[in-house]
Amino acid sequence: MSDDAVPKGTSMTHEPPITIDTTAPHAARIWNYWLGGKDNYTVDREAGDRYRETYPGIVDMARTGRGFLARAVGYLAGEAGIRQFLDIGTGLPTADNTHEIAQRIAPESRIVYVDNDPLVLAHARALLTSTPEGATDYLHADVRDPRRVLDHAASTLDFSRPTALLLLGVMGLVPDDDVARSVVAELLSALPAGSYLVFGDATNSDTALVKAQDHYNDSGAAQPYRLRSAEQIRGFLRGLELVPPGLVEYPQWRGDGGGTASVGALGGVGVKG
Repeated sequence: MSDDAVPKGTSMTHEPPITIDTTAPHAARIWNYWLGGKDNYTVDREAGDRYRETYPGIVDMARTGRGFLARAVGYLAGEAGIRQFLDIGTGLPTADNTHEIAQRIAPESRIVYVDNDPLVLAHARALLTSTPEGATDYLHADVRDPRRVLDHAASTLDFSRPTALLLLGVMGLVPDDDVARSVVAELLSALPAGSYLVFGDATNSDTALVKAQDHYNDSGAAQPYRLRSAEQIRGFLRGLELVPPGLVEYPQWRGDGGGTASVGALGGVGVKG
């Protein structure tokens, strides 16, 4: 990807060689399949269907998670007046990415996407369609290296101004609780008062979901993911003032509730005092 291929008002930070294996299932492509996207292959659809056989609710989780993201970003760009977003664990581009939602409300919004997946990098052009007034950037980096993330994001974001940090479905890649908490704490420590954390993740409260995830982790097909309890997820937001309705199932966060059935995942938004 050359600099000439990147639209005005955008940038691409650190571009490793991209190799895409279509013979083995891939986590981002499986998630894309569950979301109804087209950036997946037969091997991904087969793996996604095996997961769904054990836990049929995975599609609802994926899609209500996108709804939570849209409502949270809409709230932050609108009512909360946030103009800077650091979205870590971006995943493959889909409809209504963070910058599209934010810049529809506030065209001057600035967004940095971060992911360590070369496949996401290969599709990152779709994340770099900024308005002229705003800016978008993509950084190929790992959430477990928060200092590098912050150092590079600072070329697009002004960390003296309130910023929204988005961590959706990513901290399970950091299985050690102490390490995971320290990563989130370091990221938040770089942000001033008035900044927000948007956090969402699947829980280990449903035995079928745990079984499906265990099978997936044991398959060796992709990086294992750790499910945590509701209390452990709540711990990532500790010390922040939760925006009503607090930490709730994805459909319940400023949505219509989506019925009474659990989707197996919690989301919340907290503001740093």
